[in-house]
Amino acid sequence: MSNIQTLLLILCLSCTQYHPSGYFMKSSTTATSSEPGGRIARPSMSTVYMIGGVAALAGLLFGMDIGVISGALPFIEHDFGVGDRQQEIIVSVMMLGAAMGACVSGTLSRRMGRKLTLTVSGVVFVAGALLSALAVSPEMLIVARLVLGVAVGISSYVAPIYLSEIAPEHIRGRLISFYQLMIMGGILLAYLTNTLFSYTGNWRGMLGIIAIPGVLLLLGMFFLPRSPRWLASSGRFDEARSVLMRLRGNDGQGVDEEMIRIRENLKVGDAGWKLFKRNPNFRRSTGLGVTLQFMQQFTGANVILYYAPRILEMAGFDSASEQLWGTVVIGLVMTLATLIAVGLVDRVGRKPLLYTGFTIMGFCMLALGGLFEYGLEGALTQYLALGILGTFVVSYAMSAAPMVWILCSEIQPLKGRDFGVACSTVTNWVANMIIGATFLTLINVLGNAITFWLYAALNFAFIAVTLLLVPETKGVALEKIEQALMAGQRLRHIGQKP
Repeated sequence: MSNIQTLLLILCLSCTQYHPSGYFMKSSTTATSSEPGGRIARPSMSTVYMIGGVAALAGLLFGMDIGVISGALPFIEHDFGVGDRQQEIIVSVMMLGAAMGACVSGTLSRRMGRKLTLTVSGVVFVAGALLSALAVSPEMLIVARLVLGVAVGISSYVAPIYLSEIAPEHIRGRLISFYQLMIMGGILLAYLTNTLFSYTGNWRGMLGIIAIPGVLLLLGMFFLPRSPRWLASSGRFDEARSVLMRLRGNDGQGVDEEMIRIRENLKVGDAGWKLFKRNPNFRRSTGLGVTLQFMQQFTGANVILYYAPRILEMAGFDSASEQLWGTVVIGLVMTLATLIAVGLVDRVGRKPLLYTGFTIMGFCMLALGGLFEYGLEGALTQYLALGILGTFVVSYAMSAAPMVWILCSEIQPLKGRDFGVACSTVTNWVANMIIGATFLTLINVLGNAITFWLYAALNFAFIAVTLLLVPETKGVALEKIEQALMAGQRLRHIGQKP
């Protein structure tokens, strides 16, 4: 989403009336009208999508933070004289910060709510971006990247939870996929700004521009409602029902039925760590969330995102301009491919997209390793390598990238959701940090071909894991998934409709 589109979105939201309890309502001229029998006329789903769009601005910041470092790194290397090891630290320290942010986000989200926690992440984003742009040494830049990582960790934890808790089940996957689309859009935007700033070598501009969407997120958060499920878990049932009436836009009976399901699931005595210790079913769902995030990271996708110019240099694209425009192509392809996921996730389901993605990514890594092993001489093979990279990112953007975040936000019980998603999000960033901190070392020790073949083998292994453990949650209410989990059904069956 461009900055202009974002401003228009916020302008639309500002035309609504803000309710003191934390959600907005349409003006009296467009309010939904009552029908006989207590039914409420169903308004457009645009309200839910507008809310999702503002919340997904966190994804835009997330994506920009991932994408910006790849273009800035060559200029940072030149200005500060950093070697490969320091470059790995500059890249990977953000993931350390993200793991730290994810660790505290569960507590923040449980006590403050999803909305205020997202607001905190926006403040930290702006602070980290400005600190990065003003860095006068590698050490100061590392600290700034750590701060940005904390913001990424908080937002990557709370945004999918928030979106899953406000969305009706029939568009839940689409709405969370939109968050992933914003991540990809952020990566593309970062690649574009990197390329524009590269002509003057202005890496400070590359890093500092992240502050702009950070400010927009803070403005937009004022108009978002609180999560109805968080309100209910805090005992604020009347407010939760009011928010659901506005979000669902259907008859009061349907909202009452949803409230009954939420109340039933809140009857679980324990929560968080206590529930994890005492309930083996919650331990199973937490373990699955951890496994899914490990799988997403070890596809090798973030290797391409963080080190795209370096990989393109290895493939024979020698000039910095060629490398940066190559990253723009990769970012554009990823953004467009995520639209496939948005369109298909609630139609064909989560698992078919995962099967497709892991298969294609495995063969792409095999092919890329083969090209490095047997030579990349000539323009034809160089552009073949770029095509393979493009195919890989298409398959990643339509499968593991959005599906893992969707599933992790769906499979956890309400009273354990903060703890369970925090565990999986920490895993994401720890694994991400390992990837960022070891890729150049693997290339130097194992060689180009074997490194990519290693990632190919992992992708093929993930197909079997998906078959054996991952449930299909398409179109199933969160409360139904929780009931199946707590009844002891096998993990791969907890998304089956009764």
